[in-house]
Amino acid sequence: MAGNPVLMGKKAAYFTLGCKLNFSETSTISRLLEQAGVRAAREGERADLCVINTCSVTEVADHKCRQAIHKLVKAHPGAFVVVTGCYAQLKPETVADIDGVDLVLGAEQKGDLLRYLEERLPHSPCGNKAAAHEFHTVPAKDIHTFVPSCSCGERTRYFLKVQDGCDYYCTYCTIPYARGRSRNGSIESLVRQAQQVAEEGGREIVLTGVNTGDFGKTTGERFLDLLKALDKVEGIDRYRISSIEPNLLTDEILEFCADSRAFMPHFHIPLQSGSDEVLRLMRRRYTTGFFAEKVRRVRELMPDAFIGVDVMVGMRGETKELFEKAHDFILSLDICQLHVFSYSERPGTAALKIEPAVRPEEKHRRSQLLLEISNRKWEAFYARHIGKEAEVLLEKAKPAGELMHGFTPNYIRVELPADERLDNHLMKVKLEKFNADGSALRAVPAGQPNTEKTWKKQP
Repeated sequence: MAGNPVLMGKKAAYFTLGCKLNFSETSTISRLLEQAGVRAAREGERADLCVINTCSVTEVADHKCRQAIHKLVKAHPGAFVVVTGCYAQLKPETVADIDGVDLVLGAEQKGDLLRYLEERLPHSPCGNKAAAHEFHTVPAKDIHTFVPSCSCGERTRYFLKVQDGCDYYCTYCTIPYARGRSRNGSIESLVRQAQQVAEEGGREIVLTGVNTGDFGKTTGERFLDLLKALDKVEGIDRYRISSIEPNLLTDEILEFCADSRAFMPHFHIPLQSGSDEVLRLMRRRYTTGFFAEKVRRVRELMPDAFIGVDVMVGMRGETKELFEKAHDFILSLDICQLHVFSYSERPGTAALKIEPAVRPEEKHRRSQLLLEISNRKWEAFYARHIGKEAEVLLEKAKPAGELMHGFTPNYIRVELPADERLDNHLMKVKLEKFNADGSALRAVPAGQPNTEKTWKKQP
């Protein structure tokens, strides 16, 4: 819809909360609007249009969404304000009642944003506005559309949405109600998007989705076949799978990734609890024994793989004894990092019927214990690679920065003295000691004879 007269010349501000999938979708929205004649508002510039893509995974996320809406309405008075995303799908009336909001679009409608803008912008009042009370959503069971998206916030790394929705209905989670049933794009269409990324100069793609490994529900295809097809796309040097359920990370997938051309030894596998009793309360689809075997299998095939794990603390029914059991199990796993979340009560979920509830201060205590484990495992993983050589995909240095960074295949973050000629290039480096703040390993080009000279101007 290039050159749309309704949108031509307008300026837009975007704000995204939540997961990588949301950021990918916002990027697609911004590209569609750009094709219709809308440019992104510059810093300090008043926008004509605001698009806010929301999250609702916790009550804190809901609160941040409301704050973000109020902030953008205040920063861009008179702008036409559109709110979409999970919070908009779950609480459309609440969002529509916020002063300054013009339009609320649910999961099934957000792909038609341009049409809604074309119909409503010509009739939008300027200046201070009352709440719109206009929202368009359908029940989760009626969400069927797969909206393709691929973000390109960084020229080196893209996020390609391959799947949306979830059929799992874990007791603590509202995502199936916010995103709808599992659905996906076709292998053919996703390969075309990957080819477009290569044409734009992108070299790494992260595959994203709500339940990524459940790919194929709507097309009758297999996730493994998608990986094989993407691996053949010329110009893409690296793929990473953003997150995959342990029961969907099959031996076939692991064996393929271990031998593939471009899939990196990097996995993010949700555990949620290290207690079988709590896993049953959550209605998860595996046991701790199954999970431990999956980690063992990854290590067998890819000894240096980076394994990140999601863990939730304070689930209803997680007694002190059950947490201690979970703590000890997690400690025993040969993993690299934990993403620790506190259980958040969500209206309408089955978990609300479970007793007992865990006090907030106890949730915090448990989170800190697991974060300590995560820090130790992460540091040990990095430390054992010091002195080794690895290929790094280098990313542009920050403005006026003296350092640039990149990642090894197994997701070790490295720093090098900035050289703009190396941006978006693969380079073999030697991994040195930790950097000043302990967030990365310093590196020098492989074969560099004098590391002190290379780093003499660095902190």
